[in-house]
Amino acid sequence: MSVTITASDVNKLRQQTGAGMMDCRKALMESDGDFEKAIDYLRAKGQKVAANRSDRDAKEGVVIAKANPAGTYGIILTLSAETDFVSKNEDFMKFGLELAELALENKAADIDAIKALPMQGATVGEKLLEMVAKIGEKIDITRYEQVNAEAVVPYIHGNYRIGVLVGLNKAANDNVIAAGKDVAMQIAAMNPLGLNESTISEETIAREKAIAVEQIMAEGKPADMAEKIAAGKLNKFFKENTLVHQAFVKDNSKTVAEYVKSVESGLEVVAFSRVAIGG
Repeated sequence: MSVTITASDVNKLRQQTGAGMMDCRKALMESDGDFEKAIDYLRAKGQKVAANRSDRDAKEGVVIAKANPAGTYGIILTLSAETDFVSKNEDFMKFGLELAELALENKAADIDAIKALPMQGATVGEKLLEMVAKIGEKIDITRYEQVNAEAVVPYIHGNYRIGVLVGLNKAANDNVIAAGKDVAMQIAAMNPLGLNESTISEETIAREKAIAVEQIMAEGKPADMAEKIAAGKLNKFFKENTLVHQAFVKDNSKTVAEYVKSVESGLEVVAFSRVAIGG
């Protein structure tokens, strides 16, 4: 016995899933009008679309940085897509914001944990596949960072292109938050490699030193002198590439560390995270 699929049924499924009219009609016909089975059918279609597009680069998307109401924990989440057109889509943006809020509320440990979270009668992973089916592009959560501190200040730059979290060692108040925002803007603009010298890998330090020694010896300097000059170049490298030693962009007479101490005595940046689209 065949089931009659009405335009109203198709529209209802479309409203629930966001899939195209013809896809919804086919899903209902294949599922004998059962909405739950039809949704499963569309998810299966989404899986197929995702598999077909697994070799495509999702180089666009949105980066969302958020902190909890207490301001002691924050997350950065990247929802990626293939094209800028999709990343500016209102439904895509709304979905990204919902994912970030879910991850924040649940203190999800990693991307897999986010995908396992319940969302509107399904899981986040299933909803991602629905978005793939609806939009027809590779869509996925590709970055997820967390920061815990006495105060965590989030910042989003460039229409959701860069997300930053700044962790500070004192409880949030107006001064601490203002300092955190200033430092976050510095991080967005200057992209430091680490917080201080101890956060730069030994491999990076060794490479920078080797390059400096080679340059100096190429100028005809003896090896012992090259070592000493290279040490000075390494200090310059740390000043330019570690956050606390960078010149503060709003006042070059201070380092970032000196700036935050000038805002409130004893204030320090203890952690940060920066995530950029395509970075």
